[in-house]
Amino acid sequence: MSRLARERTDLTDADVDRLHILVGEWTLLADLAFADLVLWLPTWNDGGFVAGAQVRPTTGPTRVPDDLVGTFVARGRRTVLDKALAQRRIVADRDPARPGQPAAFEAVPVRHDDRVIAVIGRYSAVAVRPAGRLEEVYLATADALAQMVAEGTFPPAHGLPATGAPPRAGDGLVRLDDTGRVSYASPNALSAFRRLGLATDLVGADLGGVVARLSRRPGPVDEALALVAGGRVPGGVELENSAATVTLRGLPLLRRGRPVGALVLVRDVTELRRRDRALLSKDATIREIHHRVKNNLQTVAALLRLQARRVDEPQAREALEEAVRRVGAIAVVHEALAYEPGGEVLFDDVADRVVALVADSAAAHRDGGDPIVGVRRTASFGWLPTEVATPLAMSLAELLQNAIEHAHAHRIDLEPRRDRGRLVVVVDDDGIGLPADLADAPGGSLGLQIVRALVVDELAGSLTLGPGRRGRGTSATVDIPLT
Repeated sequence: MSRLARERTDLTDADVDRLHILVGEWTLLADLAFADLVLWLPTWNDGGFVAGAQVRPTTGPTRVPDDLVGTFVARGRRTVLDKALAQRRIVADRDPARPGQPAAFEAVPVRHDDRVIAVIGRYSAVAVRPAGRLEEVYLATADALAQMVAEGTFPPAHGLPATGAPPRAGDGLVRLDDTGRVSYASPNALSAFRRLGLATDLVGADLGGVVARLSRRPGPVDEALALVAGGRVPGGVELENSAATVTLRGLPLLRRGRPVGALVLVRDVTELRRRDRALLSKDATIREIHHRVKNNLQTVAALLRLQARRVDEPQAREALEEAVRRVGAIAVVHEALAYEPGGEVLFDDVADRVVALVADSAAAHRDGGDPIVGVRRTASFGWLPTEVATPLAMSLAELLQNAIEHAHAHRIDLEPRRDRGRLVVVVDDDGIGLPADLADAPGGSLGLQIVRALVVDELAGSLTLGPGRRGRGTSATVDIPLT
């Protein structure tokens, strides 16, 4: 709609914003009217109208099966639209043979800042039987809303924000008179209040007082709940007690700026809230599991570290210290998952912690004269699936450790990038390159074997070793698919 308005009309940005607000709310009008709605925008040269938006009712069959958005109607071809725009009032195209039936087509001017900026075409289905009480209330409410559109008071400019998805007309409808008492309640609305524990009749009752009695919260009733249920302010609230949970959406009905009643939509969301609580409980359980796994792994690492200090054999001590580092890398991932229990984890934090883990390990074994190793991450990993995070963290730990221990690197660049659904990670150092005796070194050989097993077998990727980008050192490239 914004593009059509910009290219083919003289509407201002404020006008277009108002139309977007209207389109966001007009499903209610379509459902209550059992009608298709088309938003016709007057063109810049007064040559006619262009269709900017369209909505179909969920409460009945459509009369406009085709998509009319972008369609042009020349001035004079649909005189009802022309009259509504010029006369600034609702104009109906009624069938003389059906004087008591709703008009098959009706044009509703859309007013903003005391100007008509568009016209809504209301395409109603021809009734084949007399309307029942529910349909009569729906149509009367739709007429009231259409009049508010013509007067510029619907959708309301201000109101309380809705809680979650707002109720729709079919979920449950309550009409209030100008005193806040119920004049009509649909069967679905009655069922929702019965589930809350209402045993008396709803018609004739003060709805604000009813929700005050049904609310579970101790003390005075929530002011917003009373205002919305009483039809005094527009907005959405939630009514909850030990039996059920119901959302309410209130909309005052105005005529020439004066209240003539209110519409309150009702939706029973008891099962939805129960599922929400179950999901929250599940998330809390997953967080606790990851937290405990992290603590257990840290305990294992601490025990291995103590054992390494008691071992005199250098190779055995080195093997235990490498095991400490590997267990620590896994613990880092579970620590991140304890805060992000979903299916993905922000791997930048994991990578930075792995870097710190390896750097601390290198510093613990650094001679006093050796320079400090600097590791720099040049880009972001982004969000990664949890099944990728753990093997990738262990692989990075091994590659960084190899660059420090065997290549004696002083500077290491960690360069992640995404390319067509794949993640490519380059670990580039300025060390002495791959030593000739790497295969004979237990730590180095095992480390590369672990990386290859993780990258190739678990992640279905590849590991490539080559000369460094600085003219010296080693460049290790891990390439894994993400889809």
